[in-house]
Amino acid sequence: MEALSHVDLPEEVADSYEVFVNGVPQERGADFDQVGRTLVFRHELQAEGRLGFWRWARIFFGVAGTYGRNDTVDVVFSDGGRRTVVSLRPTPPS
Repeated sequence: MEALSHVDLPEEVADSYEVFVNGVPQERGADFDQVGRTLVFRHELQAEGRLGFWRWARIFFGVAGTYGRNDTVDVVFSDGGRRTVVSLRPTPPS
């Protein structure tokens, strides 16, 4: 398996959790694997970078607006009996 994208799990996430990418449930072993405290995805995830000055200016003045792909990884886990969600930004391929 080629590691394309990954996210690091926060310390408060225990062993039992659910993973969603852009709201779509992901399965361990099919869509991602856990290596230590890192979730390694089998498909590429993208995080939109910061807007540069010219791109921001075009959007602000209504000349042209573009939306880049911006995947989000949501991890749902139990924290003291409450369901908690943490949203993580994927790290691009290295």
